[in-house]
Order: sequence, then structure tokens, then C-alpha cells
Amino acid sequence: MYFHNRAEAGRLLAAKLEKYKSENIVVLALNPGSIIVAAQIAMRLHANLLLYLVRDIYLPGENEAIAGMGSGGTYVYNNYYSAGELEDMTSEYHQHLDQQRMEKNHELHLLLGRDGEIDKKLLRHRDVILVSDGLSSGFSLNIAAQYLKMVAIKRLIVVTPVATVSAVDKMHLLSDDLVCLNVVESFMGEGTNHYYDQNVIPNVDDTLKIMRNIIINWEQ
Repeated sequence: MYFHNRAEAGRLLAAKLEKYKSENIVVLALNPGSIIVAAQIAMRLHANLLLYLVRDIYLPGENEAIAGMGSGGTYVYNNYYSAGELEDMTSEYHQHLDQQRMEKNHELHLLLGRDGEIDKKLLRHRDVILVSDGLSSGFSLNIAAQYLKMVAIKRLIVVTPVATVSAVDKMHLLSDDLVCLNVVESFMGEGTNHYYDQNVIPNVDDTLKIMRNIIINWEQ
């Protein structure tokens, strides 16, 4: 299953989430690409829209991230690696990891600024619909879920237009409910973009503008 663009995918997902329209919900997007998908859901369900950014951290020569840094300073190691592998790698590369952790945290602060920081009060004791535009491994879910554990949300609903089998397994483990329109064995070479005919991604300023204006664009 392919999509014309992320807005179309968002409308298809929103149609499957109508049962949450009367609930106390917040829509949380995982990256600027996801904000386009998430905006369609927030408009239809009359929900606030927030952004949770994630930055992966790699070791030299590795194709799989060893850890990830999320908004709010959340830092999570990738369970793709065994406990023994993580112990060896973090011991050998501790200086590199410390430097990357500081750099990614600084990068997130610069990108988001004060307008992009999440107000935890908007999440606490609410149903959170966590939206991705495509999940190849599901590692970003681990980071966001770790952050949300500290916020004391009511329920976590994870939705995405497309995900791999392994990512769907993580969705089942981490969420109270999930919606995925297309499950594939693995992503093609272009990654998430492969599943969209159009791949216009807003910059951070435009992303924050979409978030600020979401209420005036709620569907009547």
C-alpha cells in the first residue's frame, strides 16, 4: 500500500480513530514528517498537536543506532544490541557517547526553542496518540514511550501508515492500542519516503506554525 502524500495517509488513519474523538486526547508527532500525518488526525479529532523529536546516536562503522536522544533529555539505549554488546561498546566508546549525547541534546534545544518544548501538563492523565509517518525499527517508539512513562499518561495509542513486522511487534508491546495501514517485511532503500509519491517535509519553523494553528483548523 502506497500513499499520494503524508496528508492522505493522515486522513486514512484519522478515519480509523473516530472512537477517540470524544476522549481527552493529545496527538504527539515523532518528527517533522510525522507532523503532516498527525495534523490530519488532530484536526478530525479536535485534539492538541505536539511534537516529540528524536535524534539517533551511532558508533563509528555501525549502521544501527546504539542509542537515541529525545525531547526533554530522554536517553535510551537500543535493545537491538544485547546487554553484553552494549556493555562492551559503551565501555570502549564512552567519551564518544558522552560527546554525542551533549551534541544531540543541544541540537534538539536549538531546533525546538521555547515554542517547541512540550508542556507535560497537556499530556498528563490523557490518552496520547503517538504518530509516525513510518516505522522501520520502532526504536523511536522506545524513546518516546520512556519519556511518556515519566508523564503519567492515561493510555498510549500508536499509529502509523507503514511499519515493518518488527516495528509492529514493538507497537504491540508498548501501546494500549495501535493502527497500522501497511505492514512490510523491511523498508526499501529510500526508507519511509519510498511509500509516498510526494515527499515535502516542513522545516522546523513551519512545523511549529502547524502546531500553533491546529485548533483553528479543527474540522467542523
